[in-house]
Amino acid sequence: MNEVPKQRKEDVTILILEDSLTQGEKLKFILEEEGFNVKWVVDAEKALDYLQSEIPTIIISDVMMPIMDGFEFCSRVKQDERLNHIPIIVLTTLSEPYDILRGLEVGADNFITKPYNRDYLLSRIEYLLINLKLRVISEKRSPEMGIEIFFAGKKHRITSERLQIIDLLFSTYEAIIQKNIELEQLNHELKLANEKIRTLSGLIPICSKCKKVRNDEGYWQEVEDYVAAHTCADFTHGICSDCMRELYPEFYDRKSKKEKSK
Repeated sequence: MNEVPKQRKEDVTILILEDSLTQGEKLKFILEEEGFNVKWVVDAEKALDYLQSEIPTIIISDVMMPIMDGFEFCSRVKQDERLNHIPIIVLTTLSEPYDILRGLEVGADNFITKPYNRDYLLSRIEYLLINLKLRVISEKRSPEMGIEIFFAGKKHRITSERLQIIDLLFSTYEAIIQKNIELEQLNHELKLANEKIRTLSGLIPICSKCKKVRNDEGYWQEVEDYVAAHTCADFTHGICSDCMRELYPEFYDRKSKKEKSK
């Protein structure tokens, strides 16, 4: 089998549709640093205007946008015979199962969840670039077919190509796995941090006279300060019976007599 040739990054133009200035700048920086040509617009109308004269290689669109959201934009692009071959990556939180179905309905090609990992984003783009020619061949072999399904009390018709559906579902599955891996890693780090905070272990140097503790930096500090810095414990100060008898004998005697009389 002949290997499908990769496109040179300098020949790839990526259209970004992102209304957040912070997120748009971040995404533009990542893609330009990687060597891609990037066009960034902040709303769907500007993106559609751009597509009237330019044909990008890939489109990356946010979902949550005013006036026209990313799903509606994707639907408009996929209904245009001049544009419907362009792969569209949808940036979403995937907070609801309906998001996946909506993506299938409008013909989205890939899901990437926010906040996204840089390497994962670039791997998704590389995957789409490698499969561009394979997708054209597949579409010629299998003409568009439609299926109707019921979901959440409504009927939905999906007309995406089979390869497009597979790509979208796999990207959704990968996104979920990626989030689970990140969550497990965060839980592990949190567990280690809690163990470190809550547990004092090993040999702790303490002065036999003043009872100060030598900390990790080699400085001597009060026991209360040391314990407070290494645990979640808090302190309330009082006085024990022995110290009360030594320092305040009259008060100790009165307190003892009072307790005996009860």
